[in-house]
Amino acid sequence: MNIADLEYVCALTGDLAGMPIRIYRGKEKTFYHSLVSLPKDPILPYEEKILEISNHLSYFITPYFHYYGVVNSNEYRIVLGPSGQKELSESELKELAFECDVNKNETDAFVSGMGRIVKMPLTSILQILCSFNFILNNERLTLYDLAIYDEEQAALSKQLEKEEINNDYDDIFPKNEDKHNTLDIEQTLMGYIRRGDVSALKEWAKRAPIIKSGTLSPDSIRQSKNTFIVSATLASREAIRGGLDAEEALSLSDAYIQKCELLNSLEAIASLQFHMVVEYAEKVKRLRLGKNPSKLLIDVSNYVQNHISEPIGIKKLSQAMYLSRTYLAMKFKKETNQTLTEYIMQEKMDEAKRLLRYSNKPLSTISAYLGFSSQSHFSNVFKKYVKQTPNEYKAKHNG
Repeated sequence: MNIADLEYVCALTGDLAGMPIRIYRGKEKTFYHSLVSLPKDPILPYEEKILEISNHLSYFITPYFHYYGVVNSNEYRIVLGPSGQKELSESELKELAFECDVNKNETDAFVSGMGRIVKMPLTSILQILCSFNFILNNERLTLYDLAIYDEEQAALSKQLEKEEINNDYDDIFPKNEDKHNTLDIEQTLMGYIRRGDVSALKEWAKRAPIIKSGTLSPDSIRQSKNTFIVSATLASREAIRGGLDAEEALSLSDAYIQKCELLNSLEAIASLQFHMVVEYAEKVKRLRLGKNPSKLLIDVSNYVQNHISEPIGIKKLSQAMYLSRTYLAMKFKKETNQTLTEYIMQEKMDEAKRLLRYSNKPLSTISAYLGFSSQSHFSNVFKKYVKQTPNEYKAKHNG
């Protein structure tokens, strides 16, 4: 099939599916088609990993449970998506816009456009791409051949970005495996730990998709234990980022790894793994909110975390709590000895510190993402709460 015909078929497929479709030649995107107008292609944060997929037919699942289907044929790669069955909240779509470096004045258009992409289960996307694979590779594949299993539902095998982790586990992982779609999902779980967001973590468990993790070793029990060890290491590090004492976090990791080694079933290991992640999140939550936080403090904290990328006014917050502004402000100050404005700004500054330490986003992007009217306003507030300028903080912690 020549490139003109391939582009024609891709455009038809994208229109029928109601989602963006692309053609890559090597690493270069040579064709993009979408019925929905978007300021930036939502594939951007994951493009590098998706382009590493080498199988003729495969898929990638993002931390937001968006699916991308992939067909490889000689020098060409077709990528269809994103789609999914889960309706993302506005705050989640704004997070994605931030990751895609969407300009602040185009964020609403991005959020609106993403909401118009057709929702479709992963199996339907793969069925569409099975026909592409047959046309391009003369290969008859079915969903059964792709083996979308649920036995690894709780497996958390994030790509080991830190060199020291790679060194620690070189003997566990094969050298030339493809990057697998479960790797990015762990970033979502680790984010819940870092923020101490137990309720979001439990909600995640209810809606998690059926996925298949990559093969780590020939023996499935050993594979699951290997995955657990890596998850325990990463969970402890995220808890430390969230403020948990390093010695406590690492001791808890060791204890869970020892428990895991005594288990002999995939179900028991998966259950222990989820219990571990929840316990880390609960410890960070207690650290942030106190040992016995009131319902009001929990509700306010959850609201602020879910709207961290917006300007949060007390009027809006009180409406969400179904309380009067005066009563909410008075009750919150009485319970926490802190005003609502101080609490909201402290939470935003904590998020700003995390972004400055662990992302490469410029100050302008971070300030816009956190709902500040200007970079100078953000810098002034940051210095007031952190006693350093953003650049000073970043240099100190990334030097």
